[in-house]
Amino acid sequence: MDQLATIALVDDDRGFREALEGLILSHGYRVWAFASARAFLVSTERSKVDCIILDARMPGMSGLELQARLNQEGVSTPIIFLTSYADPVMKRQALDEGAMGFFGKPVDHMALLECIRLCLARGRGPSRA
Repeated sequence: MDQLATIALVDDDRGFREALEGLILSHGYRVWAFASARAFLVSTERSKVDCIILDARMPGMSGLELQARLNQEGVSTPIIFLTSYADPVMKRQALDEGAMGFFGKPVDHMALLECIRLCLARGRGPSRA
């Protein structure tokens, strides 16, 4: 990718969001952080995002619900899930619906960064909707 890649980070946990934002910035990416799925949805810049890192469980709209909504809209931006409450059913659902990765918290930073690289290499392919 020639330009600076933009990663959307959607997580309701402020401390975790800020820490992960710092990690991602330190590896040369631009980060747009959102405290909720709804905040991401109403962003006028969301079409410029190259990868989404998404908390699976959040108040209001969950990460899985956001993924379903984006799929319904035909958005093909790669998604990586993070969660403190991983279960096999949730993981299978996320991956079956097109997620590129699914990680528990605390996340292995090197594995997450590698998954981001894979997402960016894949780019925006055809719609999954």
